[in-house]
Order: sequence, then C-alpha cells, then structure tokens
Amino acid sequence: MYPTHYFFALTLPDKVKVHLSNISEQLKTSLPFKSWVHPEDYHITLAFLGHADQRRLAESVLNVKAALTNVHSFRVELNQMGTFGRPNLPRILWVNTTERPSLAEVRNHVYTSCIEAGFELETRPFKPHITIARKWMGQGEFQMAAVEKILGTSLQGPAFSIEEAVLYRTHLDKVPKYEIVESFKFT
Repeated sequence: MYPTHYFFALTLPDKVKVHLSNISEQLKTSLPFKSWVHPEDYHITLAFLGHADQRRLAESVLNVKAALTNVHSFRVELNQMGTFGRPNLPRILWVNTTERPSLAEVRNHVYTSCIEAGFELETRPFKPHITIARKWMGQGEFQMAAVEKILGTSLQGPAFSIEEAVLYRTHLDKVPKYEIVESFKFT
C-alpha cells in the first residue's frame, strides 16, 4: 500500500497540457529519463503537504478557500526549460512560466494558509515550474544544449490563463496519479 500525499497546485488548461505532451514526446526518444509525467498530471505546485491528518487537511482547505476568494485569473506563458539537481545528473526536468506578481501572490496565500493549519512546509524560495520528467538515466552527462537543439523554438506555446488552484491527492499506484480533492476557481 502506498502512502497518500496531498498538495495544493495550479491547474493548466488542456491546450497547454497537449503542448507540453508534444514537447515531451519530442524529447523522450533522445533523453533517457526514468519517468515522464503523464499529461493529466502537469501542474504548478504551490504547497506540498505530504501525508496529512484529516483535521489539518480540512483546516487548510477552509483557509485556502478564504484566502483565494478575491483572486482573479491571470495570464502567463511558457518561458524556458531547466533542471533541479546536479546539472549533469538532474532529478527533475521542468518548464517554467513567465513570472507574474499574481503567481507569487497566489502561492503566498496558499502557503500561509497551510502554515496556519499546522503544516511544516518547504522553506526554499518558490520556483514555479511544471515537471515533465524525473531522474536522468543516461550513460553520459545530461546536456541542456541537447534539449535546446531538439526543441528549437517549439517550447514557446500560447499564452494561457491560470484560473484555478486545487488540492490534489496522490495515488502512486495509478496513472495519471493525481486526483483533485478540492477546487478553488478564480474570478
């Protein structure tokens, strides 16, 4: 039995998921990562809760709902690709978006709401990103130049609106593995 984890995130429109899936398909044939994220699981994490007791989880949902009541949807664009971990042996291959004050504001609302509910959260600076692959398994060192050569300018997709935050439950034994538990629509 796998443990159940929870996290708050921003959802992406279907057209962006399709675009990112097409990018992943272009990269898969040349870049040996252990796993590629299912398109339905693309998101931008705001606060990872991990295993959560129902009392704190319910309190965080109420706090987040109140904190996001007057948040308006906002537009972003895909910006660039990058990695987390050692540059030559990355743990994560990601795509980020253009930075918007609204994105940081939503994250701060959610983060603070979860802290107030009693969660201990990651303290590193917020780096909004969309994970597309995990764990480099190549024989040689990973080279970001190889990604850029494969993609050229095809990373740039359409501008899109961020219109919703959600609470996800993780099912590590399923694909896709994230289930929406609660949704918080922006105005």
